[in-house]
Amino acid sequence: MNNIITFFNQFTYFSEEAFIELQNLSNFKKIGAGKQIIKFGEVPSKVYLLVSGVVRCYLSTESGKEFNKSFYLPLSVMGALTALKHKNESIFTFEALSDCEIYEVDYVKLMNLCDKNHSINKLYTRVLEEVYSKYETRLVELISLDARERYLELRKQIPGVDDLIPQYHIASYLGITAVQLSRIRKKMDSH
Repeated sequence: MNNIITFFNQFTYFSEEAFIELQNLSNFKKIGAGKQIIKFGEVPSKVYLLVSGVVRCYLSTESGKEFNKSFYLPLSVMGALTALKHKNESIFTFEALSDCEIYEVDYVKLMNLCDKNHSINKLYTRVLEEVYSKYETRLVELISLDARERYLELRKQIPGVDDLIPQYHIASYLGITAVQLSRIRKKMDSH
């Protein structure tokens, strides 16, 4: 629990009382590898705090091709925010790549608590700012970096990424094929 309070405190001061209020809305769950936490086409109602494991968020085309949007490692907040906010079906799937431990929080109850508790509202705002900053950084990388540079940036962001996430998922995240990623890695190893 202390590591979660420490995680929240990196965004804003977060009291133990506020933590207890938030914890009262939370359900702890263990999720097996390969299980979908948020499914494509469902209207989500929860946000999540990933405590252990690795999760990917991906978009699937009608032909079945998958494009990884993001990876989540402990401690990360995740959810299909646009779908939650507008009460729409999720266009993304969130899938556990390994066995995971998560806390799930009902989004509507969280929003009601934000209305009543300034500390939790401030935390929510700061987490959203962080999520947006990461999204903005990702867009800049996709626009301005080549595949090798994007791979190097991913390795900086997720140390040990090659051991945590299968190569084909990394390649999809980078917007390249697994063969292209293999070539990039081979060139890097030879230098």
